[in-house]
Amino acid sequence: MLRDLLNDFLAPCDIQINGSRPHDLQVVDSRFYKEVLKRGSLGLGESFMQGWWVSNDIEELLYRLIQANLSDKFKRKPTLFWYYLKSKLFNLQNKKRSIDVALKHYNIGNELYQYMLGKTMMYSCAYWKDAKTLEEAQERKLDLICKKLDLSPGQTVLDIGCGWGGFAKFASENYGVTVTGISIAAEQIEFAKTWCHKLPVEFRLQDYRDLDEKFDRIVSIGMFEHVGYKNYRIFMQTVHNCLKSNGLFLLHCIGGNEASTATDPWIHKYIFPNGLIPSPRQLTAAMEPYFTLEDWHNFGPDYELTLNAWQENFKNYWHCIKNSYDDLFYRMWLYYLNVSAASFKARHNNVWQLVLSKKGNIARYFSVR
Repeated sequence: MLRDLLNDFLAPCDIQINGSRPHDLQVVDSRFYKEVLKRGSLGLGESFMQGWWVSNDIEELLYRLIQANLSDKFKRKPTLFWYYLKSKLFNLQNKKRSIDVALKHYNIGNELYQYMLGKTMMYSCAYWKDAKTLEEAQERKLDLICKKLDLSPGQTVLDIGCGWGGFAKFASENYGVTVTGISIAAEQIEFAKTWCHKLPVEFRLQDYRDLDEKFDRIVSIGMFEHVGYKNYRIFMQTVHNCLKSNGLFLLHCIGGNEASTATDPWIHKYIFPNGLIPSPRQLTAAMEPYFTLEDWHNFGPDYELTLNAWQENFKNYWHCIKNSYDDLFYRMWLYYLNVSAASFKARHNNVWQLVLSKKGNIARYFSVR
């Protein structure tokens, strides 16, 4: 009975249980049916982690589920109601709670990210125009950002959410700027300090809300997804206060098509606690009092290519790091990379680069692609 019910759910997606096509779902343990029907996307991800189902093309399977918006059928289930209610009642990304994502995701071992991300150590969407490899695409992205910011020697640049220092290293070496990078992830900061110790860069373990100094340029790459809708205005106000009158701010972030106050329950529990993807309306409402929008660039499909490259690296180098993790982590990480790639393939998520200036202070801006 449970199998028949789930088959009815999957029929619009052209997914068959135990079918013969690569994207079909193969059930290994019958507990899978109850888990998914009871807990939706959370149950689907957790049952994959437990090995209760497999597929020869996980991304295509998840892409079809996302395209059909099947998650909407589970949002009102009692098991998920409290999760969505919390996002309304509390500021899940305040200073105390914001550290959760660093502990859960970014501080789990630099070696994992070195193997997965490659030479540039950039944990954000690459720019695949005229690029054939992950390294080329990430360097194209970094150079694109530097050109959009119109960087020149001697300028001071603030990098909010600096990661492992990839942008700071590239910008200081290739454009002669001085970079200050901040992050709330201790392992990132320690790696960045060692990696860039001979360059004119500084890295701090610091929350963006504690910033109080001026910079010629400000950039934030892949960090805004952790800010939260109740803090979007505070973030923009902080950037405005730290940006010199004739400065430019570039925001690189994932964007959604519709406004939301909570992320997918499985992603929240296992990957990015309290993360949130902004919508166009949420972004414009937050920046409207402070900035002029100079450019809005969307290259979301490039993230599917980036995630597939990360997945290939993760699989190829798993034997080098598996002693630090376990099989449950392997399946969790594999699911994370595939469900993320599927969301960009479905255009459920986008990748945006916004260039902003203080109101009326830039005579003319020329966009770069």
